[in-house]
Amino acid sequence: MTVIESITLMFGLVFSLSLLYWSNQKWGLVLTAALMVTALVLTLYWPLLLGAAVALLALAALHHWRPEIARGQGRENGLRDWVHHLMSLAMLLVGVQYVVYYSLLGQGLETGLGRPDVVDAFLPIAGGIELKAIIMLNLWDQNHPAAAVMLTSVLLSGLICKRAFCGWICPLGLAGKYLYDLRVRFIKGAYLAPKWLDWPLRMLKYLLLLGLFYIVIGMPADSLPYYLNGNYQKIADLKMGLFFANPSVLAMVVIAVILGLAAWQQQAFCRYLCPYGALLGLLSFLSPFKVRRDTAHCLIQSKGMKCDKCTRACPARIQVHTENTVRSDECQACMRCVAACPKKKALQVSTRWGQTLSARGVLIMLLLLMFAVPLVAYVGGFWHSQVTDATRIELMKYIHQIGH
Repeated sequence: MTVIESITLMFGLVFSLSLLYWSNQKWGLVLTAALMVTALVLTLYWPLLLGAAVALLALAALHHWRPEIARGQGRENGLRDWVHHLMSLAMLLVGVQYVVYYSLLGQGLETGLGRPDVVDAFLPIAGGIELKAIIMLNLWDQNHPAAAVMLTSVLLSGLICKRAFCGWICPLGLAGKYLYDLRVRFIKGAYLAPKWLDWPLRMLKYLLLLGLFYIVIGMPADSLPYYLNGNYQKIADLKMGLFFANPSVLAMVVIAVILGLAAWQQQAFCRYLCPYGALLGLLSFLSPFKVRRDTAHCLIQSKGMKCDKCTRACPARIQVHTENTVRSDECQACMRCVAACPKKKALQVSTRWGQTLSARGVLIMLLLLMFAVPLVAYVGGFWHSQVTDATRIELMKYIHQIGH
């Protein structure tokens, strides 16, 4: 685990400790603190120790300058946007380190810079095949173990707190928002797809998801050991990186379409093309938490007033004001609708049994899933890739000849 990864991971967990403390969740606070201390004692890994120290200092500074954020007591939109930008910044720094690392390897230089394993989160097929191998053969891949770890974390987030990963963490979603805002600044208008076209377009991401499922499920069990130990798996991340670094004509067309969609319509990539979003959308139906309306407080039912502020605030264009329980696969638990509601008890994220979840609660669960699970995996020896720099340098010479 590199220094950047360690600092990000420790800050996420230290921040969750602050949120747990101000939420008066004593057991969660104790268990999370025990996990961190145990991991530090067992590993004595200096980047993790440095990360813990930096995280504590950063949290102290945050408490001084933005106490409402540090305590999770700010408005839903402010808390979500702050976290979204911070997570995207962390991924940007990881991406820079990844590019520098492979640039040096391309020159035949073995360095102590280290490869950030968290980039394996962008290998969903590898992660799916690894999970299949674990379940069917008890075979644990050591080439890109972080792919299975991060896929597990994201899937658990969908089961527990809907598509909150998309609305609170995903850097692609934030980049799309900036592209859309930039387009709107120069070219006004929403330019939404008509309803007769919107539904078929939404199905595209499910078709892409079916394609990924076909690859993972279609691979015979007896082929899994050969695939996971093969040369392609060892440099799967670099093959993925070449798609962007040295794109073909088809790849450039695909990238242009994605960028055009993001600029054309708010959350268009999430809505139409993201297979991760499709998978989380399906899992979100199983989540006990939904955006629910209390008709006793809602202005529509209790006062007979016309109010659609929640719908106008929803970036996924869900007709929130017409639903007592939002079950849409497009809901990202971003809580913009909750923040926009003029009657704060009228709209909440809750279970059917009445347990409510604040923005701080959503964030606590996301942070623990995104950082506690990888920390446990690291301590258990299932995080760092065992492919050596020397092996990567040798395989890079034949990267265009290496296939599935």
